[in-house]
Order: sequence, then structure tokens, then C-alpha cells
Amino acid sequence: MSAAVYEKIRRNPKFAGLVAKRTRFAVTLSAIVLVMFYTFILIIAFSPTLLAKPLWEGATTTIAIPIGAGMILFFWLLTGYYVHRANKDFDAINAEIIKEAIQ
Repeated sequence: MSAAVYEKIRRNPKFAGLVAKRTRFAVTLSAIVLVMFYTFILIIAFSPTLLAKPLWEGATTTIAIPIGAGMILFFWLLTGYYVHRANKDFDAINAEIIKEAIQ
């Protein structure tokens, strides 16, 4: 694409809306991940006995293991949700903006 097309894209109000919408969504998901992760780390640092409880009496595995694995799974699902939303919403708006700029 030429510089003129890029300039049309940048001036398009839909482009500014897309950037704002995508940024807000990414920041929200990032905040969820960071809050969960750092809360888990802070619990480990300041109250390790809370997560050191065994899953059942006599077990060597603590409750921290399934919680940590659950967090990893949740983060993976959030990534899938971002990809789904990007493919469904953001790509459609992006294609619309490019189509308008090329015409």
C-alpha cells in the first residue's frame, strides 16, 4: 500500500475507534492476568501456609499445584478469547477501514 492509503487509514475515525477498542480490551485482559498472577505470588511470599495445605490428608501435593495449573489454563482460555474476539470483531473493522481507504 502507498503512503497515501496509510494516511487515509490513520485519518479514518473508525481506525481511531478500533485502536481504542482493541487497546482497552487488551489492557483489561492484561490487568486480569497480572492481578491473578501477582496475587498468587504475594500469597506464596507472605502466607505460604495458606497454599501449603495438602489436597487431602496424607497427600504430598498441595492446593497450590491445582490452583497454579488452573491459572495457566485460565490464561490460555483468555488468550483464546482474545484471538476469537480479534478474528470476529477487530478483523472485520480492519477490513472495512482498508476497503474504505483503497476506494
